[in-house]
Amino acid sequence: MNAPGREGAALVRMLRRLAGVAASIAVSAACSIGSGPTPEATPESASEPGTGGDTRWQYQLQGAVDTSVPARTFVIDLFDTPESVVEELKAGGRTVICYVNVGASEDWRADSAALPAEVRGTELADWPGEFWYDVRRADLLEPFLASRFDLCREKGFDGVEADNVDGWTNDSGFDLTAEDQLAYNRLVARLAHERSLTIGLKNDLDQVAELEPDFDFAVNEQCAQYDECDKLEPFVRAGKPVLHVEYGLGTGAFCAETTGMGFESIRKPRELTVPREPCP
Repeated sequence: MNAPGREGAALVRMLRRLAGVAASIAVSAACSIGSGPTPEATPESASEPGTGGDTRWQYQLQGAVDTSVPARTFVIDLFDTPESVVEELKAGGRTVICYVNVGASEDWRADSAALPAEVRGTELADWPGEFWYDVRRADLLEPFLASRFDLCREKGFDGVEADNVDGWTNDSGFDLTAEDQLAYNRLVARLAHERSLTIGLKNDLDQVAELEPDFDFAVNEQCAQYDECDKLEPFVRAGKPVLHVEYGLGTGAFCAETTGMGFESIRKPRELTVPREPCP
């Protein structure tokens, strides 16, 4: 694993201050995510500034970013977010993570035509316009991803949320193996670290044990709903943040379990608009 540079080291220090991570824990890089008391919020009112020490995260990929949400960490879209918004959030002491789809093409992106059709597989179920990548084609995908991560760094983001890194468990249109996916995900992590960006492993729970050393935090969707949150324990043991979101369950159905495990848990609408409900 290539460790992040000075910016990554600074993020580690912030994480230890904000989350109270013991100095004895060796963390190579992480997001600055805290663990103070969180005011109760509802999805309808959560975009309003809070009065307490809310340290949960915000996950918004649709609509203009609401910078008033009282969260320490924002995960927002690389392309749709103006640099000025990143600057505003960072000026307020927030950590800002760029969402990048590294495992599938998105037809609406301006750079989507840069890759040849041969790397595009089947369309993702329930996600029109997204097509799985043949992650074995690192010769084509590496320079493409490098340009996206360059943009992430240039806009001032602190890290990357790498989406769709589990094509090997899906009907991708390619005969992908677990080893193919591991190699690709480690490539993605290396590209981020070479640019002093932290990187989060999104889902891909069956490879958490192998990939935890290469990634700085985890992003998970719906592990409580599917009763698989225990698979994220390698990140917890390593002192690395787990950013967790549920869509269908109410907070009463998962907060006690996941916050007890040390997760930063929130409830969001599936559309990932502004409203959110952080666990107390």
